Amino acid sequence: MASLKDMRVRIASTRATQKITKAMQMVAASKLRRAQMAAEAARPYAEKMDAVISNIASAAASSPGAPVLLTGTGQDQVHLLLVCTGERGLSGAFNSSIVRLARERALSLMGQGKEVKFFCVGRKGYEQLRRQFEKQIVEHTDLRGVRQLGFINAEDIAKKVIARFEAGEFDVCTLFYSRFRSVIAQIPTAQQVIPLEVAAPAASAGPTTSYEYEPEEDEILTGLLPRNLAVQIFRALLENNASFYGAQMTAMDNATRNAGEMIRKQTLIYNRTRQAMITKELIEIISGAEAV
Repeated sequence: MASLKDMRVRIASTRATQKITKAMQMVAASKLRRAQMAAEAARPYAEKMDAVISNIASAAASSPGAPVLLTGTGQDQVHLLLVCTGERGLSGAFNSSIVRLARERALSLMGQGKEVKFFCVGRKGYEQLRRQFEKQIVEHTDLRGVRQLGFINAEDIAKKVIARFEAGEFDVCTLFYSRFRSVIAQIPTAQQVIPLEVAAPAASAGPTTSYEYEPEEDEILTGLLPRNLAVQIFRALLENNASFYGAQMTAMDNATRNAGEMIRKQTLIYNRTRQAMITKELIEIISGAEAV
């Protein structure tokens, strides 16, 4: 049985841990609002760009001069999984849920005889995937030195992905990230970005509108598709950032509550042990006095 001194040290250590988790919770809460606003602000632009490209692509998809980023290579053999995770932990299941979704997709594709490659953005995803798919990780981008995410970070990643696609290293690219819904809900998401999945035009009861483009659709898409890839990656990074702080705030709140419960139980055991020792000493003193 631990001595009273060991119990006091354990209680003091738990209290110190509780102060750290409480401070981390408050820091995450203060950063969450700004990250959430940035993620929500990026959604309309990314969705509108998707709609514009879908409108143009519906007319250009069958054209012989359509960009290869739209039509693909015509094959489905080599898949690149672009996995975006956080740089730090202590955020509950945030990182592991994204990795789990990517791992399940990879194992499913490999079961179909496909070749799978990984492009990891973020240290935590790289560390987890390296245990099982080390030889299949073709590139890793570390954003630990970036204090504030900007479009230039996403653009650099997009350029690397496009360069590998143009070099014929893969046929299909899928982006993995966590979409922010609320503080307690972050949704792991997989989105195919190469070749671009064009949404079918919505049925309309009224007369349809025909657009004429200047320059031609193929030329417009040649400039828009690389930018759209960067926009989608930027949106994923912002969603991840908001999801990370939401998950960390929840995880640190749970850790703070658990530490408080541990302190309560440890204090109760300490008090009972101390009372038992005092009672034992009193009995020994009384017994000794009666024996004299």
